Amino acid sequence: MGVSGCGKSTVGRELARLLGVHYIEGDELHPPQNVQRMSAGIPLTDVDRHGWLQEVAGQLANATTQARGVVVSCSALKRSYRDLLRAGAPDVRFVHLHGSREVLAGRMAARTDHYMPASLLQSQLDTLEPPGVDENALTLDIAESPQALAEQAFQHLRNDVP
Repeated sequence: MGVSGCGKSTVGRELARLLGVHYIEGDELHPPQNVQRMSAGIPLTDVDRHGWLQEVAGQLANATTQARGVVVSCSALKRSYRDLLRAGAPDVRFVHLHGSREVLAGRMAARTDHYMPASLLQSQLDTLEPPGVDENALTLDIAESPQALAEQAFQHLRNDVP
């Protein structure tokens, strides 16, 4: 989880590989109207995100029901969003990737294959509610390499079996 440009997809894919589980790109679950809004530089509202979060929660619930692991990249910017995801899968664990605004903006500006414009970074930072201590999330600094971050998350999750 984290704002755009933090490396959710890259770290998520590597973490899924390390864990030997399926990976789901949360951005691919957005309905077309959300993608259109973001592509146009319009921040999503809670109402816009609700159906998307329900879809992500459904993917997590499906994995839980089938007793299989899955890694899903999802911004999960607010506690209420994470609560909705936990409702679908109470055993979900969050890895919060965070970094400075400058690093995030630089990464977003360098991307050529993503619909989220760098102009929306500030709205995501304004929306972000970092996980509370009671949420048992692992917070990692994106200054490290994606491989190092995935390895740290792997070690943490491997040792944090519910």
